Amino acid sequence: MKKRIALLLLFAALAAFAMLLSTAKGSVDIPFGEILTILSGARDTAHAQILWNIRLPRTIVAALVGINLALSGAILQAILRNPLADPHIIGISSGAGLAGIFIMLMMPGAAWLITPAAFGGAMLAALLIYILAWRDGIRPTRIILAGVAVSAFLGAGISAMMILYSDRVHSALMWMVGGLSARSWPHVEMLLPYTVAAGLCALLAAQRLNILQLGDDMARGIGLAVERTRILLTAVAALLAASAVSVVGLLGFVGLIVPHAARLMIGSDYRFLLPAAMLLGIAVVTLSDTAARLMFSPLELPVGIIMAVVGAPFFLYLLRRQL
Repeated sequence: MKKRIALLLLFAALAAFAMLLSTAKGSVDIPFGEILTILSGARDTAHAQILWNIRLPRTIVAALVGINLALSGAILQAILRNPLADPHIIGISSGAGLAGIFIMLMMPGAAWLITPAAFGGAMLAALLIYILAWRDGIRPTRIILAGVAVSAFLGAGISAMMILYSDRVHSALMWMVGGLSARSWPHVEMLLPYTVAAGLCALLAAQRLNILQLGDDMARGIGLAVERTRILLTAVAALLAASAVSVVGLLGFVGLIVPHAARLMIGSDYRFLLPAAMLLGIAVVTLSDTAARLMFSPLELPVGIIMAVVGAPFFLYLLRRQL
């Protein structure tokens, strides 16, 4: 218990440092001491304008996205009992992405519809996966296989829309890769309610997630309504993933590597794993975004490219452990 609490405090410190570094570093560096002065009320300098209008909202969006995707991946890995499950791989992100791309290309003036449409797309993708995987009940292996197929199908739909409407596709390119450029306070306001509501639901379900790790038969013997719990938690995971996708696009690997990194250090008890994943999600996404801004400054890379470079080797490591 003491070790786990100490690790959570370490992860919290890492998340705080990552957010501070994200606000300080960029094409114009802001000294750490000056950041504290600006946050305490000084807003009449050029650095203050950069911090309040550009760096701080972008950093908060990165932190919220890290929380959402990490929690979504951790939940899916629990309810599917598969260490390689995450919203991107099993198709939930693709459902959200197809719905979001549809709004962006067909109704560019209705940006407020992107988040609810992405959630609807994620839920429809999850429902389709469950229908395809159902045969005398649900088994996690069938869900994974159905999810991969659905993800490929929806990915083809996204590609088709971008080809058919190539004259409007420029605004969607960064969204397809996953990027935080030009994210501001309206995006924070869009994302925060989903993070708070779905995040609380996830934390309150930690004990149920622990029970699901015992297997369906054992969970039923304890008294857990397995199918209902799995469906409800899939909805929570879909909401977390859809809200993140609607703001930053198809950002991969966060939901896969962050829960595993947390699990390797803090164990599989979801009462500790979920908070650890949240904090590590903040650190990973904000540090990746900082690297994306600084590596080829003044040219800015999409954060999705950095996550792919970092996440692909970790994914191969996980495959070797499982096989």
